[in-house]
Amino acid sequence: MLADMAGRFVREQYPIDTRHEHAAAELGFSRESWAEMAELGLIGALFREENGGFGGTGFDIALMFEEIGRGLVVEPFLANLLGGTALAHGSDSQKEIVEAVIGGETLLAFAHGEPTGRYDLAHVHTTAKPTADGYVLNGNKSVVISGDSADFLVVSALIEGDQPNEEDVTLFLVPADQDGVHRRGYPTIDGYRAAEIALKDVVVPADAMIGAKGQGLSIVHDVVARGTLAVCAEALGAIDAAIDLTLEYLKTRKQFGVPIGKFQALQHRMADMMTEREQIRSGVINAAGHLDATAGERDWHISALKNLVGRSGRMIAEESIQMHGGIGMTWEYAVGHYAKRIVMIDHLFGDVDYHLERIIKLGKAA
Repeated sequence: MLADMAGRFVREQYPIDTRHEHAAAELGFSRESWAEMAELGLIGALFREENGGFGGTGFDIALMFEEIGRGLVVEPFLANLLGGTALAHGSDSQKEIVEAVIGGETLLAFAHGEPTGRYDLAHVHTTAKPTADGYVLNGNKSVVISGDSADFLVVSALIEGDQPNEEDVTLFLVPADQDGVHRRGYPTIDGYRAAEIALKDVVVPADAMIGAKGQGLSIVHDVVARGTLAVCAEALGAIDAAIDLTLEYLKTRKQFGVPIGKFQALQHRMADMMTEREQIRSGVINAAGHLDATAGERDWHISALKNLVGRSGRMIAEESIQMHGGIGMTWEYAVGHYAKRIVMIDHLFGDVDYHLERIIKLGKAA
């Protein structure tokens, strides 16, 4: 029922022209559409009941983001899933902010990645200097998804000490309009929004800490696991749409007086695309079922899925463009936009090579 409702909304209320209009807005999305989606319960489906939602399982996240991918929805579902997952580990007052997110009233962003960090989750050079009644944050965060429109930022920082290490990584909740927070927003190549964020002597109280001191890295791994499942399911939805568009084109485009879909070489290529799609679908189901497993088991299945989506998704994106010919790369035709998003998802939360190495390391550890 959830998938049907989300799918119907995307089909009826979110054609590609509407998507482009929202992406071109100042915030990179439509506040009105976001409020409507909140009213339908689409945001609440991403969070557990104890945090004000009514879902939050791996399958809830996968179903929602598959429909988001089919519509190339630019509203900040991913950013708020990341930020809300982090706050679910926090205090009661921080969890209340998640309820405001579910209602469409508050926006979050997860500011963890840094300019020289690449995909290393333990790479945190932003510092938190203890004071008498709180902390002072200094550092830079890069490619923060929807960071320019957020009301609050979830920031990772290394608490200063004699010999700071990974065990000192801690998360803080920072109002985006706090003194010392500087944001530079920009559009990404696939039509979404991100921001570079500089923190210069940002003063936060002690109760801004999310969870306990040193718990930050374990929370980050939980956040990224959920985010990775989400974008893989989103890629599946985008792949579905790209294949449907390509199949329709093969049935209608004619050469030598017959539809080009009659040519056996193109039939074989389409069959390969569909086979890869079904492997991705199975991978999404498998990873969704392991989202609440132990950290090592969860991360192995998540990495296996992300590696598969990166390899097969790129192949499907490239094939869909090639079989369309020149029209596939025109702005007015949707398939090129799906291809961009599918390819760019490979670079979110670790690319093919990163996750292949991670699979090997996690397998040896097991």
